[in-house]
Amino acid sequence: MNFEYFIARRIVASKDYKSSISAPIIKIAIVAIALGMVMMLISIATGFGLQKKVREKVSAFNGDIIITNFDTNFSDDSQIPISKQQDFYPDFTISDNVTNIQVTASKTAVIRTETDFEGIIVKGVGDDYDWKFFEEFLVEGALPDFKTKALGSEILISSFLANRLHIRLGDKVLTYFFDSTSEKGPRTRGFNVVGIYNSGFQDFDAQFIVADIRHIQKLNKWDDDQIGAFEVFVDDFEKIDAINNTIYDNIGSELDTQTIRGKYYSIFEWMDLFDFNIALIIVMMIIVSGFNMITALLVLILERTQMIGILKAMGSNDWSVRKIFIYNALYLVVVGLFWGNLIGIGLLVIQDTFNLFPLNPDTYYVDQAPVYLHWSYIVALNVGTFVLCFLILLIPSYIISKISPVRAIRFE
Repeated sequence: MNFEYFIARRIVASKDYKSSISAPIIKIAIVAIALGMVMMLISIATGFGLQKKVREKVSAFNGDIIITNFDTNFSDDSQIPISKQQDFYPDFTISDNVTNIQVTASKTAVIRTETDFEGIIVKGVGDDYDWKFFEEFLVEGALPDFKTKALGSEILISSFLANRLHIRLGDKVLTYFFDSTSEKGPRTRGFNVVGIYNSGFQDFDAQFIVADIRHIQKLNKWDDDQIGAFEVFVDDFEKIDAINNTIYDNIGSELDTQTIRGKYYSIFEWMDLFDFNIALIIVMMIIVSGFNMITALLVLILERTQMIGILKAMGSNDWSVRKIFIYNALYLVVVGLFWGNLIGIGLLVIQDTFNLFPLNPDTYYVDQAPVYLHWSYIVALNVGTFVLCFLILLIPSYIISKISPVRAIRFE
C-alpha cells in the first residue's frame, strides 16, 4: 500500500471526516454523482430501448431490406411481380450478415361489415414466413397456418381494425379487391379471423392484415413462382446501408433494393434525435457532477490546509499531497457511482418487469416505455464518468502546489 493511499484511507475512516464542516458538501457531491448516473442510465436504456422496439416493429411489417422489381415504386401494393427463382433464395449467400429472407406480396383492399368499412393492405406471406414478431404481438387466437397444400382462408387482423369494425375472433369478413385495369367490379374474398394482434404501432395496425400469399397471386393472375418482394433481415442494423449496397451489387439488373430507413425516413430521422438527446443529458450530468466534485475537493483542501503544510514540511512533494486528495475525491465518486447504479438499474428492471410508465402510442409508437439493458454501455458509462471526474479533479488539486508550508501550518 503506497503512502498517499494510506493517508487517504485514514482520512475517510476518521470520525472527524464524517462530522466535519465539509460533511454536508461531501454528501451533496455523492448525491450529485448518484443522480447523474441514474439519469444517464435511464436516458440511455429508454432511448436505446425505444429505438430498438420501434425498429423491430417496422422490420416486422417490412423486413430490414426489401428486394422488388426495379420498375416498381416501392408502394404497399405489389404491382409488378418478380420470380421466386433467384440464386439468393432460399439460401442467401450474398452476405453473411443476413439472418433470414422471405417472400411476400401485398394488395390494397376494403373490408366491409354490415355497419362499417375500412381501407386496408392485405399482406400475403408464404410457408417460409418468420412469425417471431407476430408471436409477440398476438393478443388473441392463434397464428395462421399457410403450410398446407390447400389454399386457406385464415387471416390475422389487428385489434385496432377489429375494434373499429366490430370484428371478433372466428368471424368471417368480406374483403373487396379493386382492379383499375379491369372493367369488372371488385372481386370478393371471404376470410376467417383466426388471430388478433396488437403491435402498438398504430400506423401499421390500422392498415395491415396478414393472409396467404396465394390469394394475392390468384387475384393478380400471377404464376405460383411469382411474388411481390423479398424481405431480408440483417443481424446488425448499424451496417444496413453497407449490407444493402452489397446485396444491390449482387442481384439481377431487373431487381432493386430499399432499406426501411429509406422507406420510412421520417420515423428514423425522429429516432436519430434520441441520440442527440442522450448525448446532451450525459454531457449535462457530467458537468454538474464535475462541478460538485470540484467544490467538494476545494472544501476538503481548505479543511486540511494544516495537514498539507505538515506533509510538505516533512518532505512530501506537491504531487504526493495532491494524490492524497485525488484519492479522497475519487472515493466519493465510487460511492456515488455505486448508489447511482444500484438505484438506476433497479428502476429500469422494475420498469422492464412491471411497465409502470405508459407512453402515448400515437406519438412514440409504443404504449410502454421500453428498456434496453446491456452490460457494455453500463460499463462504458461508469468507466467514462470515473475517468472524466479524475481528469476534472486534477485542476483544483493544482492549488495544493501553491500552498506555502509555513502559512499552511499557521492556518486556522
